[in-house]
Amino acid sequence: MATRKNTQPPAPHAADSHDLIRVHGARVNNLKDVSIEIPKRRLTVFTGVSGSGKSSLVFDTIAAESQRLINETYSAFVQGFMPTLARPEVDVLDGLTTAIIVDQQRMGGDPRSTVGTATDANAMLRILFSRLGKPYIGSPKAFSFNVASISGAGAVTVERGGQTVKERRSFSITGGMCPRCEGRGSVTDLDLTQLYDDSKSLNEGALTVPGYKPGGWSYRLYSESGLYDADKPIRKYTKRELHDFLHREPVRMKIAGINMTYEGLIPRIQKSMLAKDRESMQPHIREFVDRAVTFTTCPDCDGTRLTEAARSSKIKKVSIADACAMQISDLAAWVDSLDEPSVAPLLATLHHTLASFVEIGLGYLSLDRPAGTLSGGEAQRVKMIRHLGSSLTDTTYVFDEPTTGLHPHDIQRMNGLLLRLRDKGNTVLVVEHKPETIAIADHVVDLGPGAGTAGGTVCFEGSVEGLRKGGTITGRHFDDRAALKETVRTPTGTLPIRGATTHNLRGVDVDIPLGVLTVITGVAGSGKSSLIHGSIPAGEGVVSIDQGAIRGSRRSNPATYTGLLDPIRKAFAKAHGVKPALFSANSEGACPTCNGAGVVYTDLAMMAGVATTCEDCEGKRFQASVLDYHLGGRDISEVLAMPVTEALEFFGSGEAATPAAHRILDRLADVGLGYVSLGQPLTTLSGGERQRLKLATHMSDKGGVYVLDEPTTGLHLADVEQLLGLLDRLVDSGKSVIVIEHHQAVMAHADWIVDLGPGAGHDGGLIVFEGTPADLVADRSTLTGEHLAAYVGA
Repeated sequence: MATRKNTQPPAPHAADSHDLIRVHGARVNNLKDVSIEIPKRRLTVFTGVSGSGKSSLVFDTIAAESQRLINETYSAFVQGFMPTLARPEVDVLDGLTTAIIVDQQRMGGDPRSTVGTATDANAMLRILFSRLGKPYIGSPKAFSFNVASISGAGAVTVERGGQTVKERRSFSITGGMCPRCEGRGSVTDLDLTQLYDDSKSLNEGALTVPGYKPGGWSYRLYSESGLYDADKPIRKYTKRELHDFLHREPVRMKIAGINMTYEGLIPRIQKSMLAKDRESMQPHIREFVDRAVTFTTCPDCDGTRLTEAARSSKIKKVSIADACAMQISDLAAWVDSLDEPSVAPLLATLHHTLASFVEIGLGYLSLDRPAGTLSGGEAQRVKMIRHLGSSLTDTTYVFDEPTTGLHPHDIQRMNGLLLRLRDKGNTVLVVEHKPETIAIADHVVDLGPGAGTAGGTVCFEGSVEGLRKGGTITGRHFDDRAALKETVRTPTGTLPIRGATTHNLRGVDVDIPLGVLTVITGVAGSGKSSLIHGSIPAGEGVVSIDQGAIRGSRRSNPATYTGLLDPIRKAFAKAHGVKPALFSANSEGACPTCNGAGVVYTDLAMMAGVATTCEDCEGKRFQASVLDYHLGGRDISEVLAMPVTEALEFFGSGEAATPAAHRILDRLADVGLGYVSLGQPLTTLSGGERQRLKLATHMSDKGGVYVLDEPTTGLHLADVEQLLGLLDRLVDSGKSVIVIEHHQAVMAHADWIVDLGPGAGHDGGLIVFEGTPADLVADRSTLTGEHLAAYVGA
């Protein structure tokens, strides 16, 4: 008789039950007690309008706590060297795994940081050349433009066997840094004609440097030094006199009866003006520096940053400078052609890194490209390279809009990469607005319903199909498609660009129509920014709004950034007959206990610092006496707490009517920032909000041509409609708008399209189409044409 087998499956192991990341009661920034469960080993996309709390939930809560817990596993000694992170405001965070954050922070703007140094590709190339390069010139340091050559000799004292022995020692380090430009690749020269008028004498007011006015101490230092005749025109100075005037080393001397340090004009200007960060200069000094300083390629190293010795050592007639200047896709082919068993593991790793560049769509870059010149999207993809092909599994990858700066053609490739990371058993969390990426999600979390204080709640959780039927803003707009325009505007003129050769452009000639909305498009790396920013410099009549980050501390807010605080302070001061400085939390009106920060910071060494609300001003940032002054029934702290829409009404009429403030508020509301409060710290604004704040600030600039670089970055599908309306209003008011953009809705809305390509890097740099969007769709001869046709359903 057959025995019956027990067919019941074995009970699941306790370790297999942890397949969710549970978040309960998250209250970071604008989140309102959010509680969600995220499936592990799946691709979860977080969506919602700009400012709805996506980054607060993903980056500032889940990823931040994961990083903090990992940091706590190190010893206190090691933690002392790491950034200290506070525990996010959340009740329960369960089931976390190690988080790897790939964000959109621009890479360091240090002039010595390049794509190669940021990805370790340079480190591997240096080892390769130190082993195989002929002639042999030294260790990998000899090929590094960050290491200077130094040598030294002298006596050292050594304790040996109870006796003190003196020995002579010498050492030398062979570095690869070019001594002339110190590894920067360019040298700065001062244009002397901008410093002084050589036809005049010092007593006739020859100096034209800002701050050097006749009669002032800076001026008298030169006119009364006695080293040269102050009545003689500068062009008639002898060599000796000119050297003393321009290059003299610092020397103590009596000038006008006062002991002073005299030094040549050039070193003095270099110390006082050129050593500062350009962004922090006053506008008139920045203007002078831009005029007077010229950056030229270093004549000694020809811009390669390396010494002659480093450039002389070659493998197969290629030096390390040549290798770094090659397009990465070409460099990968060159590395493949090397067959050297002695360095086989190194070649395999280097090949993998370079192949990752090509795979992720960055094969058009070169390793010597300065890291600071990469766009936000490129920087994010460069950071991804470390993680492609990694053997780690069961980690959490967190991405911040990985499709930024990508053409629809490149988005499919990025989607494939996200799915590959998931299929290896990782949890992938993506903050994203593009429907093409939302569509591949296993799980969608939609935050909203609005932005700022109107957001911070979960509106929908579930599948993509569920989102479509869910009725949330994202669900309603998910299948939105902008239609092609019936009629396009007629240009009022043209802006000719002739023979453009910046970066990869191949002598491009194009006429950009004026008085209309022109969109410049093409795959990532095809030369769009090179064409526009390289040929239409910001300045006379051109307002350029790029993707550069907004610099702002926790003391900066929309009111200070846009210049709105000035008319508000003056209105308060005028109403009460006191100084405007009283109404600034960074000046005389600041609460003395917290210095106008609103919070008191306590540093706890390697533990996270604690910020407590200031007890004296209760977080209002002002002295109690300042809050006694009212305008229209409100004190200054209440005005700064108002959202833009409320402030617009407040300053529009009645006792508090201030036309200057009303104009700025009008522009903020125009770009869709009506919900942001005037005193909200800039550090708490999302990427999309910062971009629109920048746009609002520049909308007042006097200029006939506006150049925008991917203004849809960080914008929800619903916000894109509002942006299109804003662009239309700008054009209808008589401006010319040129937009570098990949978003099909903006392309469909354009009056004229210029498409660059056909590929990226040296496969791009040509105009492949110019005409109306309808012609581009009908033509379908380019990648952009095919994707736009599919988008509008043609």
